[in-house]
Amino acid sequence: MSKDLSREERLAAQLRANLKRRKAQKKALASTPAPDGDGDSQDLSNRADEG
Repeated sequence: MSKDLSREERLAAQLRANLKRRKAQKKALASTPAPDGDGDSQDLSNRADEG
């Protein structure tokens, strides 16, 4: 059973690391201004109003 427990511990550690990495990526994307004309949803809604 100790082999299974260590596997579970490794998986839990990987999940924590992945979550931390994803949070850091999201934070970095949120702090970076979006470039103009990339087809974001706001641009699409403006186009729908024009049609």
